[in-house]
Amino acid sequence: MLSQKTIDIVKSTAPVLEKHGVDITKHFYKRMFTNHPELKNVFNQSNQREGRQPQALAASVYAAAANIDNLESILPVVHLIAHKHRALGILPEHYPIVGENLLAAIKEVLGDAATDEIIEAWAEAYGVIADVFIQVEEELYQQAEANGGWRLFKPFKVVKKEQENDLIASFYLTPEDGKALPPYRPGQYITVKVKAPGEEYTALRHYTVSQAPNGNVYRITVKREAENHPKGVVSNYLHDHVQEGDTLEISAPAGLFTLTENGNPVLFVAGGIGVTPQYAMLDSMEKGRDVSFVQSVRNEKLAVFQERIQNKLNELGGTYFVKYSDTDGYITKEDLDRFIKDHSEVYICGPEKFMEALIPMMRELGVPDERIHFEFFGPGLSFKA
Repeated sequence: MLSQKTIDIVKSTAPVLEKHGVDITKHFYKRMFTNHPELKNVFNQSNQREGRQPQALAASVYAAAANIDNLESILPVVHLIAHKHRALGILPEHYPIVGENLLAAIKEVLGDAATDEIIEAWAEAYGVIADVFIQVEEELYQQAEANGGWRLFKPFKVVKKEQENDLIASFYLTPEDGKALPPYRPGQYITVKVKAPGEEYTALRHYTVSQAPNGNVYRITVKREAENHPKGVVSNYLHDHVQEGDTLEISAPAGLFTLTENGNPVLFVAGGIGVTPQYAMLDSMEKGRDVSFVQSVRNEKLAVFQERIQNKLNELGGTYFVKYSDTDGYITKEDLDRFIKDHSEVYICGPEKFMEALIPMMRELGVPDERIHFEFFGPGLSFKA
């Protein structure tokens, strides 16, 4: 339990952290990786280079300061991060390293403004917040094991590689030890760990299990990120080097972007490769629930799962709308309005700009926040929904 004095001091730093947060977190990561280069095996270095991870952490630190007197209000975010941490193999021994370097970065960036009293208050607050994460993550590890899963990573064999189109391939995975697959909720992801040629450190990426549970195989569907600078390390490795019969290290399924069971109408809105979790949810649905599927993709050659989506919607009596941005432009409020029903549960997934456009659009169409569900590519806390 934090003292009122500590709460007041930490809360008073929120405006400074809002202004200087990214400078602090950039310095933090540089400092931490200098002192502990082994952590580059865990943290996404592409997000580091693009500045996305420092922005996400800055948003988290600010949220913690602003809500230090009511940490329960940020528990949904804690659980979201904890799922990602569990999937990445974050352990209790990582937290003191992060705390030491974060506090030092605050002091080094803010200088005399970060008094001993402020640093001591933040050290106390960080300890409490870290304990919450450690507890929640341990519960998730235990849940995974109780459901037939495992801690950290386990070898899976690639039993099938299927080229969906020029840029997208699906990989079908089964446990190398022959044990039964643990169940997962449609929309959840697994984490793939690889050591790509020429790379000094391992790289980890989350990929949705892109079909309904069948008890036999996990399927991930991966877009080759060839246009990025730098290019996608893991996606290109999977496309260029991984073949049937090879082994991949993966974590047990995790994630909170899953289908509600309340029977309300469902509207899926997918942008690009963001279709993967929504297709998994659709694939798991049975007759009796109203469903519509809106898909935005650059062009027909880059579309994925269209025939499968149409067949499933025919079975369910649902509605399908596809818009190709290269020729038809982007999805508009008018496009979506006709698919929204009373009490619709809306599921949105896609690139950052897609999300930034679609979520406010749904609010303008009268969908309340509690019925807008979304999954954000990468460190999503940088996105203020």
